[in-house]
Amino acid sequence: MQIDLRTVAIEPQRNAFDHLVRRFGDKPASRYQEGSYDIQAAENLHYRPTWDPDQALYDERITRIVMKDWYALKDPRQFYYSTYTLTRARQQDTTEANFAFVESRGLAAMMVPDLAATALKVLMPLRHAAWGANQNNTFICGYGYATVFTQPCMYHAMDNLGIAQYLSRLGLLLGDTEALEEGKRAWLNDAAWQPLRRYVEDCMVVRDPFELFVAQNVALDGLLYPLVYGRVVDDDFSVKGGSAVAMLTQFMTDWFDETRKWVDAVLKVVAAESDDNRTQLRQWIADWNCRAAAAMVPVIEIALGVEADEAVAEQVEAFKARIRKTGIDL
Repeated sequence: MQIDLRTVAIEPQRNAFDHLVRRFGDKPASRYQEGSYDIQAAENLHYRPTWDPDQALYDERITRIVMKDWYALKDPRQFYYSTYTLTRARQQDTTEANFAFVESRGLAAMMVPDLAATALKVLMPLRHAAWGANQNNTFICGYGYATVFTQPCMYHAMDNLGIAQYLSRLGLLLGDTEALEEGKRAWLNDAAWQPLRRYVEDCMVVRDPFELFVAQNVALDGLLYPLVYGRVVDDDFSVKGGSAVAMLTQFMTDWFDETRKWVDAVLKVVAAESDDNRTQLRQWIADWNCRAAAAMVPVIEIALGVEADEAVAEQVEAFKARIRKTGIDL
């Protein structure tokens, strides 16, 4: 008996879903396109919110930003659930290895006590700031429009929850549960943290989801991460023998470098849409950036002392240069 093997090419009856064919043409769609485009609930929503009957359940008019097509806000990382979780899993493996290395080598115990105490004073209250960022991005996801925009905001929210957890682990490693309790006390009561706490809490009552995106992900994160994890942890603590802290916060540094590309891409597209959008973004960024800079000064003073003003001023200039590249001149 003879068996002949041959290759048979089976042509699919259709290349993509109809809504993707209408947007991208009759060709195979990527997984990112299938999981992100034109799937925003827009019809047959059945009821209006009882707390605001003039608003639709998912309403483009809730923000002052106007877009002809909200699906223009493409995530340059092209994250959908699978690619996002795979990327974060690899980063978690690296972070777990860093924690294991620091613990197995006793690097935390080798730190000068004063430096370890300063690191805890700077980092532990930021657990609560990260939780606030989680809440704010969850709001943006809930009230924003178009999956390509709201989906990465939800990922951003969960990332901030993970950052809060990493900071908690760092605190337990360097100072046990007392460090976490002291961080909460400082966040609630210490004068140095009240401007930042007020900033985060004021963000929680911002109704416009895009203004909240600017306040949290653009203005605050744009100063906090370079200042705390760059200027203080990497540049100052590491030189003084706190390389263990830099290893344990590597995720925050890498995460900010990655997510900044998405944030800048969103700003660039929205600013290019119209002069009105660009003017509104300029106003929001300028207002929230001034507040964020003022809030960060007393925090950075905990580590840098009199050098804090200069460090914040330098980062503000770097932030403005970054924003100019998106087409928004502050």
